[in-house]
Amino acid sequence: MPLICLLYLFAYLDRINLGNARLQGLPQDVLGGDPTGVLYDWVNSAFYFPYILCPVPAIILSKLCPPRLWFGCAALAWGLCSVLMATAFNFPGLLVARISLGVFEAALSPGVPFYMSLFYTRQEIGLRLATYGGFAAVAGAFGGLLAFGIQHARTTIATWRVLFIIEGIPSILLGVAAIFFLPDRPEETRFLTEEERKVALERMNRGTTADTGRVLQKKHIVMAFKDWRIYAAGVIYFASNCAFGSISAFLPTIITTFGFTNAIAQLLTIPPYAVAATILGITAYMTDRLQSRGLFVATGSLMGAIGYVCVFCRVCAVVSVPLADLHKSRLLLTVTNNHVRYFATFWITSGTYTVNNAIIAWFAHNLGSETKKAAGIPLYMVIGQCGAVLGSHLYPLTDGPRYIIGFSINCALYVLAAVVALVLTVSYRVENRRRDRVYGKADPDAVVDISQLADKAPQFRYTP
Repeated sequence: MPLICLLYLFAYLDRINLGNARLQGLPQDVLGGDPTGVLYDWVNSAFYFPYILCPVPAIILSKLCPPRLWFGCAALAWGLCSVLMATAFNFPGLLVARISLGVFEAALSPGVPFYMSLFYTRQEIGLRLATYGGFAAVAGAFGGLLAFGIQHARTTIATWRVLFIIEGIPSILLGVAAIFFLPDRPEETRFLTEEERKVALERMNRGTTADTGRVLQKKHIVMAFKDWRIYAAGVIYFASNCAFGSISAFLPTIITTFGFTNAIAQLLTIPPYAVAATILGITAYMTDRLQSRGLFVATGSLMGAIGYVCVFCRVCAVVSVPLADLHKSRLLLTVTNNHVRYFATFWITSGTYTVNNAIIAWFAHNLGSETKKAAGIPLYMVIGQCGAVLGSHLYPLTDGPRYIIGFSINCALYVLAAVVALVLTVSYRVENRRRDRVYGKADPDAVVDISQLADKAPQFRYTP
């Protein structure tokens, strides 16, 4: 857990530092000033195109490779890409670096839920994935603090170049550490004793039957592509990633529209991320204890929708004041509105991180076999990353300072996600009751033969 979480921390830092670099002069140095913000939007969204094309084949192939080598080499590569972003001197160079960063980071995030399912039961994986996902919020907070410090440093090169270098080098070092210290599959991890290996294998087989060794079952790949629930998860993940892509790239910029300077805006990104990490941990613990995830996904989606409603609202009230004090009244309403809008960013980040984590934990065990997980998890993530591309283009500078179109689209998507989450959880509950009625009550920890039918096996039960 510590090593995989640190990998994600610095992977996410390398992903979102573009938003901080924007306030440190990157557009002026590399993008010719970029008065409309369109070039920046393309540089930001370029990261997500490999996330759309690479995860499904990458994670299926990763099942045939030792995890320590897979994750370690990926970290080495994306860390190098981040450092090389500091050498960019024009739009094409920055674009290539961002695309390369996306290619190698696509080997991490989609593979982690499958990797963790080899070690943690369905009663444990939600909190573990929340801890892992919470490091994205930590990265957001830490990135803002680090960017604030670097912005005030005296350097011989542009501070945004220093930012890319400082945040890229740790990924390279962690990649080397992962190659030597990250566990492989339980049956292949060398530092486990024989007794520990037996315990790990017994846990891995609770409620399912794990594969032996690195194998693929082609029919389960086909089953994943035919499963409507995976596409429903993709709709939810699309909505949360649209918000995710928006937050990572534009939160510092949006906060500047509340009347704060660039440097203060960097600092003010910290509290929303800190609160999001706390809410994420609480909800993940509850979903594990209650073994119910769909309702939390719907609740998180509604939280995000409410945040987007508030972030572009105007405080409207009929205030009875003397004519002489009218100017003061207008000033008070403006200040209050900005306080409400900043508070709304807490709702958006908390809802987004809750949904992102809960949907990943939901499907980490609901797909049955290892091969169906290896195909299904990146499949809905691919759909979701299309939302990140959309989110990267919703906030052009010409729409500032209120960005009504971007906020409205994010709000509508979250309402849709809440409806889809409710449909999914109801379908799982109905199917579990049908199997209980037809095949009898099932022991959730019993070994279930999923070699032929994956999650369609009669004794398999879903987490609703």
